[in-house]
Amino acid sequence: MEPQDIYYNKAEYVETASGNKVSRQTVLCGSQNIVLHGKVIVQSDAIIRGDLANVRTGRYCIISKNVVIRPPFKKFSKGVAFFPLQMGDHVFVGERAVVNAAVVGSYVHIGKDALIGRRCILKDCCFIEDGAVVPPETVVPSFTRFAGNPATCVEDLPECTLDLMLDYTKNYYQHFLPARV
Repeated sequence: MEPQDIYYNKAEYVETASGNKVSRQTVLCGSQNIVLHGKVIVQSDAIIRGDLANVRTGRYCIISKNVVIRPPFKKFSKGVAFFPLQMGDHVFVGERAVVNAAVVGSYVHIGKDALIGRRCILKDCCFIEDGAVVPPETVVPSFTRFAGNPATCVEDLPECTLDLMLDYTKNYYQHFLPARV
């Protein structure tokens, strides 16, 4: 199945030397603390909170519309501490998802409207279903599919998950094209 081309308004996106495509409608708080490692797409109305702690993504990450990426925090008697958020390569984050995880591994799919609780660890090659609510401090093992509220493991994923996510994110990036005016 050949992916559909997704056209965007070239004037609405900034393309960096490393191939990142970031919408001008994106809210990047503390942009000096946000590192996008190349060929990352950040669509309109996404919010990345680099003002709280460092946020790093790998290559070929797709951050859809209205996504909130916020570093995790921990409450202490003297106040609140924020911790860096690390995201691996070939990660897809669906529309309106909220990611508050400590670590998102590589080859991870986070569905639309999913909520990833604070300080969660999503291991490589896992799949979070649309609308799933992953409770705080949950560790999602590799090659598992989580769904529900609270999210639990509903099935194991095949060993080809890595290849599927690699193809999916690369194809998405290649088919994310400026609209011909």
